[in-house]
Amino acid sequence: MTDKITDTMKNEIEKLVQELNYHCYRYYVLDSPVIPDEEYDRMYFHLKHLEGKHHYVLPDSPTQRVGAPPLEKFEKVKHTEPMLSLDNAFTQENLVEFEKRIKRILKSDQDIEYTVEPKYDGLAIELTYRKGLLYKASTRGDGYEGEEVTRNIKTIKSVPIKISDDGSVPDEIDIRGEVYMDIRDFEQLNKDREEKGEPLFANPRNAAAGSVRQLDSSITASRKLHLACYGIGLVKGFEFKTQGKFMQWLEKARFPVPTLIKTVTGIERVIQVIGEIEENRKGYSFETDGSVVKVNSFDLQKQLGMKTREPRWAIAYKFTAHQGITKILDIQGSVGRTGVITPFAIFEPVRIGGVTVSRSTLHNWDEIERKDIRIGDTVVVERAGDVIPHVLEVIKDKRTGKEKHFPMPERCPVCGSKVVREEGEVAARCIGLNCPAQVREKIFHFASRGGMDIEGLGEKNVEMLCSKELVKHFVDIYRLKKEDLLALPRFAEKSAQNLIDAINRSKSTLLPGFFLRSEYFMWAHTGRNFSQKTSGRLKIFII
Repeated sequence: MTDKITDTMKNEIEKLVQELNYHCYRYYVLDSPVIPDEEYDRMYFHLKHLEGKHHYVLPDSPTQRVGAPPLEKFEKVKHTEPMLSLDNAFTQENLVEFEKRIKRILKSDQDIEYTVEPKYDGLAIELTYRKGLLYKASTRGDGYEGEEVTRNIKTIKSVPIKISDDGSVPDEIDIRGEVYMDIRDFEQLNKDREEKGEPLFANPRNAAAGSVRQLDSSITASRKLHLACYGIGLVKGFEFKTQGKFMQWLEKARFPVPTLIKTVTGIERVIQVIGEIEENRKGYSFETDGSVVKVNSFDLQKQLGMKTREPRWAIAYKFTAHQGITKILDIQGSVGRTGVITPFAIFEPVRIGGVTVSRSTLHNWDEIERKDIRIGDTVVVERAGDVIPHVLEVIKDKRTGKEKHFPMPERCPVCGSKVVREEGEVAARCIGLNCPAQVREKIFHFASRGGMDIEGLGEKNVEMLCSKELVKHFVDIYRLKKEDLLALPRFAEKSAQNLIDAINRSKSTLLPGFFLRSEYFMWAHTGRNFSQKTSGRLKIFII
């Protein structure tokens, strides 16, 4: 039964929405939360309860980000102003020529002011806001017409559903940006897909694009997507003078913006800033394949106008990919927690982009066959995004005839159990129920941040505890004693106590987080009563 809502209750719901949206901004945009996750969850579930009880839901409520039924297809959307691609520059000379063209068109020798920022390698998106509310989101498409993906974009926590109102909200505005996926999240996504026997994404950009273009928005919500806003289309009821001022407004309105933006004068300073970005890009969490340079003044942008497909006032400087040539010494297989065997190559160590690379995943046997990779091959290795090494191609002219194929193994390299590959799957799996590699991976997964979040129980410590036979099963984690840890080489008094404390904290965890790991009940059910529901939290007992 729906209770009649009072003004007091409306105010409480509105206040909760405002507070939760603020904390979302702190967490997903600023990466600087001011409340613990448990407090956010408590407020969120309270808001959801009140909304359901009183049927009063604000359009910018965080509960409206997910939950819609799958679409049958995407609708086409025409952009009010074209979303054109950028011309490319590959050398400093190209940049100097870019400025010469600008001055020639403007018929001026005055110094030009530019903005410079990293070029995110993702999917271009346009967000349309009317009266401050997110009205529509669409992909770039061919630049003139894209697809509406509003429900999917709403699942990205860093995207404001409502523009923060400080008296400077345009009547209507098209904000452009890039949806991207952090490199670590991309690696984890591919690892999970590999274990399920699903096709892998080639790179973070493809993963982001594939995630946004899901007819089921709950799939998009399950992927860890981010947004960086950098451009403007149509705007009504407001005027921006420069790109720099627009970016300042975006930050003030709580939109996520590129990690670094500089306003400089003259192409020489542009080249210096591009050098800084290229030097620092190995520390970025995302893939960047270059820098974007824009004339800062919007008046000058209008004077410069457009070519057929590109604006004359902007250019993308493309970085060279970091590659190296090396030899494959061996190919081996590693076993994941679900038994999937992943082949990986061991190289002669090669220096790429300041880092020594000696191994790389080969993903699966279909990938090995497609690229015709053999032990002994000379290969081109690329560090995608300066982080993920992968075999780009085989240099077949270097073959001597002594190279060896690496067929899918019939037996698990760890436990010797049979390896099977189901029809229609790319993954080969060990079917050994007690395979030590699977046990280690399951325990590590159980203790990870996405599971019970036991700080200090990382991969190396799990491997050591398993090798010493102190942990054979996730329940054994809760039987560990401080003296057990002190007998091990990696632990001293403080580190041993810290781990025991972390284990004890994990005995009380939020139910949603635990049931995400409900597979562990299936993995090791022994008839014992391991859990009991108490006041919305889960207490774990070992009896």
